[in-house]
Amino acid sequence: MNRTLTMLAFGASLFVGLAAPALAAPDVSLARLECGTPQDPIPVNPRFSDTFAYGDLKLQFVYSCYLIKHGDDYMLWDTGHAMTMPKVAPKVSLVDLLAKIDVKPDQIKYVGISHYHADHTGQVSSFPKATLLIGAKEWEAISAPKPAEGVNYKPFESWIKGESKVEPVPLDKDVFGDGTVIVLRTPGHTPGHTSLLVKLPQMGAVILTGDAVHFRENLDSDGVPSFNYDRAQTVASLERIKKIAANLKATIIIQHDARDVEKLPAFPAFAK
Repeated sequence: MNRTLTMLAFGASLFVGLAAPALAAPDVSLARLECGTPQDPIPVNPRFSDTFAYGDLKLQFVYSCYLIKHGDDYMLWDTGHAMTMPKVAPKVSLVDLLAKIDVKPDQIKYVGISHYHADHTGQVSSFPKATLLIGAKEWEAISAPKPAEGVNYKPFESWIKGESKVEPVPLDKDVFGDGTVIVLRTPGHTPGHTSLLVKLPQMGAVILTGDAVHFRENLDSDGVPSFNYDRAQTVASLERIKKIAANLKATIIIQHDARDVEKLPAFPAFAK
């Protein structure tokens, strides 16, 4: 009798499992936001190659942030220049840009920061309710008793004081647990630098480089800026980005390269 009841229960549970619809994968979308005012093209050879690889090449740099929508959740990747920066300050703040799609700062679940430089961290303080995702070594530098020169720690006051939530990321981080948005460990430019892999339904995989690479020629030649923290780590991170892109057939988007702006729709449109 007990065996019969057990078999009936197993059969019923199996039927329920087969009949239940599979959970639909959440929609993931991605758009670029303008987070600084581009200046005139500059010579890149003096600072952006420690082997003087680029001759007389001049390029225009842009300042990019990105909004990821994962189901009903929002994530920001980098926060650009502060509104108080001379010349390069954004014309419109991130808060005001998000208001165009009726998204309030408190709705941002995660803020991912590629590294601690001012052109990537300037507006992070506008999102104190967000969980900060940042490389573990970047966080060590930001929260140190006496941060080193070049570490833009002031906008992180809320997280340093423990008033906001921070998750230092020592390795890769699957942000939503489904493989669609992954923080990639890419040190070298700074000690705990990270990039971001986003898998979009139509466009496929996209890699946002942070400052692991600054422009196309930099990527093609494995170029290392003279001011980078660690040369060997930089070259290894470039190799990793290229291999991930090849294996996933991913689009590499170089955040500072004006020629990569058109690879994603301008905000508030979204790539599907």
